[in-house]
Amino acid sequence: MFVFPDNLSEALEKLKLASTDSATDSVESCLDCLLKALANNNTEASVKIQEMGVLPLLPTLLNPQSSCTPKVANIIAEVAKNEFMRSPCVEAGLIPPLVQLLNSTDQEVLLQTGRALGNICYDSQSSKEQFASTNIAEELVRLFQKQTEHEKKEMIFEVLAPLAENDVIKLQLVEAGLVECLLDVVAQTVDGEREEDIAQLKTASDLMVLLLLGDESMQKLFEGGKGSVFQRVLSWIPSHNHQLQLAGALAIANFARNDGNCIHMVDTGIVQKLLELLDRHVEEGNVTVQHAALSALRNLAIPVVNKSKMLSAGVADVVLKFLQSEMPPVQFKLLGTLRMLIDTQAEAADQLGTNGKLVERLVEWCEAKDHAGVMGESNRLLSALIRHSKSKEVVRTVIQGGGVKHLVTMATSEHMIMQNEALVALGLIAALDLVAAEKDFVGANLVSVLHKLLSDERSAPEIKYNSMILICSVMGSEPLHKEVQSLEFIDVVSKLRAHENKTVSHQASLTEQRLTAQS
Repeated sequence: MFVFPDNLSEALEKLKLASTDSATDSVESCLDCLLKALANNNTEASVKIQEMGVLPLLPTLLNPQSSCTPKVANIIAEVAKNEFMRSPCVEAGLIPPLVQLLNSTDQEVLLQTGRALGNICYDSQSSKEQFASTNIAEELVRLFQKQTEHEKKEMIFEVLAPLAENDVIKLQLVEAGLVECLLDVVAQTVDGEREEDIAQLKTASDLMVLLLLGDESMQKLFEGGKGSVFQRVLSWIPSHNHQLQLAGALAIANFARNDGNCIHMVDTGIVQKLLELLDRHVEEGNVTVQHAALSALRNLAIPVVNKSKMLSAGVADVVLKFLQSEMPPVQFKLLGTLRMLIDTQAEAADQLGTNGKLVERLVEWCEAKDHAGVMGESNRLLSALIRHSKSKEVVRTVIQGGGVKHLVTMATSEHMIMQNEALVALGLIAALDLVAAEKDFVGANLVSVLHKLLSDERSAPEIKYNSMILICSVMGSEPLHKEVQSLEFIDVVSKLRAHENKTVSHQASLTEQRLTAQS
């Protein structure tokens, strides 16, 4: 039951008068009344405070010398628990005076100011942008360097974490020296047994990874791979502490966001460290560490020059140890890593594509209806094994494993890139071993799928082109040839002779000749 709307209004009116002549006693009693109302029903009281225009009065009350200051900051913290109050707090000009209060020596002022700043910038884009134009990054880092107590550090961390989501502030924090503070916290707490050590280690290493999500801040800390920060983070990977292993692997994945960094890291032997880490987690599998290490390897495998180096370092063999994993996030990254590794690498694609166990698992995951990501990646890897090996043996392994029907389904995906990958793989299957694939092609209704793709106005030119190539390839099979004839393909194909894309119209003429000759 919300008791005192009347004396809340009264208190708000009094506060308006009192704040102008700064009579401390009357202000104090008004603030107490506000805090009471907020404790009783935060949302209603906040609406009232907003309606009565009290927020713009608060900056003048946030005076470092005043005894009211902790209460004012507490009121702001309470009000900013409501999402609808965060922008009004920013607009009322509360951020600069709150940031100044971070210099206070009064513990209660610091505590309430930290809460207020943390709540205002929680989940709010506009307030983070306002913070970027203050010197809050420097103030917070300076304050952090002075703290010895765990609670104080935690309070600053709570303000830092939401702020660091903004890329401009990330860079400001890096320039203000936050990273060195975080590395010190890690060094001090890594062997700690106490709850608070474990909590601080997690917060500091998580925040470190968050700073690396910004392109500029990441590149600044990488310093061409010579940076001391980069070197320190590398040393986390062989650590015995799971939290540090995780942060180290995530940091590498974040440093590996451009080709230059990836090439440098592979040349300096990071792959070996990540493989050793993964090996330690095959048995005592920590899923988050597995996921992070695989993410790092996947990113490192993107530049073409890295692929063969990583393959000869044995990356594929270590990754395959996780084929048995039942965890979708791990399955997803495992598939992505293998797909990146075999891109343009015929020998590796051949080796993996003739690995019956792998193909069997891929076919199983192609049916993982609950996990669209895993399903999509399995299909893409199945197709990639065929496209990059162009090998009859691989095609046979996929046919025997029951993969053909999944590639036909993939050709109907809503993602053009996946459709195309599927059609190219199906074209290779038809060219390399039509006899063995015939039964599966018939069973999966390949011909009617191709008819749909060619008749659909929305199909991209490359889809139309590859569908026609495939039609020509399957004509050598009697049952498929019959289906082509019964579906009147000639009508659809002759229309495509007028297609605006030259490659498509040319292929349509060739396909039409082929269909006519064999009708």
